[in-house]
Amino acid sequence: MKLIQVLGPGCPKCETLYQNVQKVIEETGIPAHIEKITDLKRIALMGVIQTPGLVIDGQVVSQGKVLSVEEVKKLLS
Repeated sequence: MKLIQVLGPGCPKCETLYQNVQKVIEETGIPAHIEKITDLKRIALMGVIQTPGLVIDGQVVSQGKVLSVEEVKKLLS
């Protein structure tokens, strides 16, 4: 099972990324746990400077960008 973390303080861009990740999981059936992290200290400790950030299995794969559903699919495949 993949651990997917969406990082951000809850801004509209962060919410959109979270929704896009949910859509990918629903469409593909990939077994995953999605976690939303809003604590700025924790986000900074993960090395993310710009939100929204996306972390898959402990690796930062994107920051400062709202990834589309297709972009998220590519990262998870």
